[in-house]
Order: sequence, then structure tokens, then C-alpha cells
Amino acid sequence: MSSTGPHSSQYTPITSLLKSLHNPQTPTSADDIADAFSLIFEDRLSPAQAATFLTLLSLTSRDKDADVLAACADRMRKAAFHVDLPALKNVVKTRRVAEGTYHGGLCDIVGTGGSSLQTYNISTTASLIASSLLLMSKHGNRAQTSVSGAADIFSSIQPTPPSLTASNAQNIPQIYQKSSYAFLFAPNFHPGMRYAGPLRKEMGIRTIFNLLGPLAHPIEELVEARVVGVTEGTLGPVFAEALRISASQKAKGMRKAMVVSGREGLDEISCAGVTDCWKVNEPLEDSEDAEMVIEHFQLEPADFGFPSHPLSAIRGGDAPKDNAEILIGLLEGKVEKEDPILQVVLMNTAAILVTSGICEAETSHMGFGDSGVVVTERGPGNGRWKEGVRRARWAVGGGAALTSLKAFIEVSNNSLGSK
Repeated sequence: MSSTGPHSSQYTPITSLLKSLHNPQTPTSADDIADAFSLIFEDRLSPAQAATFLTLLSLTSRDKDADVLAACADRMRKAAFHVDLPALKNVVKTRRVAEGTYHGGLCDIVGTGGSSLQTYNISTTASLIASSLLLMSKHGNRAQTSVSGAADIFSSIQPTPPSLTASNAQNIPQIYQKSSYAFLFAPNFHPGMRYAGPLRKEMGIRTIFNLLGPLAHPIEELVEARVVGVTEGTLGPVFAEALRISASQKAKGMRKAMVVSGREGLDEISCAGVTDCWKVNEPLEDSEDAEMVIEHFQLEPADFGFPSHPLSAIRGGDAPKDNAEILIGLLEGKVEKEDPILQVVLMNTAAILVTSGICEAETSHMGFGDSGVVVTERGPGNGRWKEGVRRARWAVGGGAALTSLKAFIEVSNNSLGSK
């Protein structure tokens, strides 16, 4: 890759930083790395410098440092198209329904991808089910290593899919006026990625970009709670710390997160066995200086009231349209309660419901199938995981999840058009 060309005069040299990264004895700060990283989004690094930079980050494992990930995610968000936050805050304030310790803010459930296990679109389906009870803001993209990413399954919904082009920075406030769900299609929010895309393709190796998606939510300021999946257990505490760093910079009430990693290399809560979890807990003290604590524990299917299933039982279809058919079947209640895909989706939905704090409510008005009796049993991490499943089942069985999807399809196609 040549560093000369029609744009060579605009390139910013980072030779000194590259030498520092190459020499492990020379200290290089996370901010210095993030500043160089941000130049990629402005097309101010030559292809040779950018490739060398990304490769050195990987070889030195600096791309797996929590402070580096947090700082680079911050720069990626700053380079994104800006959402009208005051307008969106007003809409969220109007739409929010606080319950338990959930304050009514936006929530997300997302994974890094990269497992190559070809499982069904678990987190996407879980996000839709959860939107019956929470304001969900699903940040995602097309598949990189799997058959069907979040954008792929949405595009394959029949007869009318949601408009991904309409779900953009300009329209987000309008979407939430009529829907409790929004899919934030990454290319609509991160214009600088058009410079990174060709570079990543030509390099052909995993870089820091493969990790940043879940950490670079474009409306981070309003995200109250999230569940993030990672395929490598060693990344669990790293991501938890990166989220803690990011959350510590936000207002009170916006500091909830849980990182999960299935022992089989799954970036979801696993139906096959043990899932390691790192939960970022809100401070107990009502003070801006109070420390957030990261708690590590394990979850198993039995904690949700389910048996174990092999990962082969939750494989997706051969094409996105197959997964879209499974999605609609699940939301229409056409799947048996014992179906492994339904159960793993309910487990992951329960994860975001518990993390949000909504399961801490002592009363419930839902009443589907169990007279609204709250399951107060607590499991690992002091979570009411079975209460999360109960609420998720209500969302599916009562039709609320399907209604939520239809509302998002309607507003993205008819109210906003395909801008």
C-alpha cells in the first residue's frame, strides 16, 4: 500500500507514535493512541501509516487495553453524525416508563461477533422482545463473519422490512416518538468508516475495529444499560473496565452494564453451559465520586429455569431470510416452549431486563400466564434471572414484542420515508 497519491498532502505523519509503539520500553498513552486513531476517520493517515498503526496495536495487544478501547470508542463517537440530543432527550423523557431501578433510558444488547459458530441472531431478537418493556437502541451492522448480522435479518423480513436508511441520525427522535425500538445501522452514523473499510479489507486481519462496535454507540449519552457479548473470556474484564471508564463520565442513572462470554466462544449467554459475566454495578452512594464496582460471576441455563442444549441446536439458517422467518415465528408465538432457540433468546432477553433494573420491581401489571406474580428468587450476581424470563415470555406470548417490531417497521417506512 503506497503512502503517495492524490491525498498525500493532507496526511498527518505519526512516525514518532509508531516508533513508540514498536518499542515496548517507550510509554505511549491511551489518549495519544486515540488521537492517532481518530485521524483514520478524517482520511488523514496514509494507507501505509494506518495499516502499520493498526498492526502494531494488535501485535503489542494495546488494542486490548481497557483505557485504549474506551478512548478510541470515544473518538469514534465524536466522529459520528450528531443526533439532536436535546430533542431526543425530550422524546425519551416523554416515552420513558420507569420501573424497579430502571429509569426509563435507552438500552442495548450487542456482541462483538467473530465467533464463526453460525448461531441464530440471538441478541437482535432479544432486543426486540425487550423493547416491549424498555426503550431499546440496538446498534448493529451487516454480518462480518456470520451468515446473518442484525442488518441482514432486518432487511429480510417479509412482506415489508424496516427501512434501514431511514434509521439515521437525523430521524432518531422521530422514530422514538412512535416506537420503543430503533435499530442504529452503523454506516448511517459513522461516516468515517468509509475510509477504514477498504483498509480493513486489504489488511485481511482482525484489528481494533473488530472490538469497538459495541463500545461506540452513537448516542452513548442516553444509554442507561447494556449487555455486551465477547467471544474471548479474556476480553470480559477488559470490556467491563472500558465500559466502567465510559460510564463514569456520564450522569447518574446511566451506569449499568454487563459483559458476557459463553465458554464455547459465544458472544451471548450460552444455552450449552457456563457463561462468564462481568457486571458493572451502579455506585451504592449517591455521589458523583462514588466508585462503580465490577463483579464477576457465572451463569448457567438452570439459573434461568432451562435445561442445557448443544450449540448445534441454536444454529441459524443458511441465509438471512431463513433467520427472518425464525424471528417472525418466535414473535408470533408459533414456536414450542421447549424450542432451544426460543429458550436461549429468552435467557439473553432476561439478561438485559435484569441489567436495566426493571426486574427489581416488587409488583407487576403484566399478568400473562402467571397473574403478574413477580419471581423474587435471586441467582448468581444477585440477579432475578427467572423474573427476567417471566417478563420476556409475557412479551412474546402476549404479542407485545411483535407489536413493537411492527411499530418500528411502520415508522421507518411510512412516517420517515427512506431518507
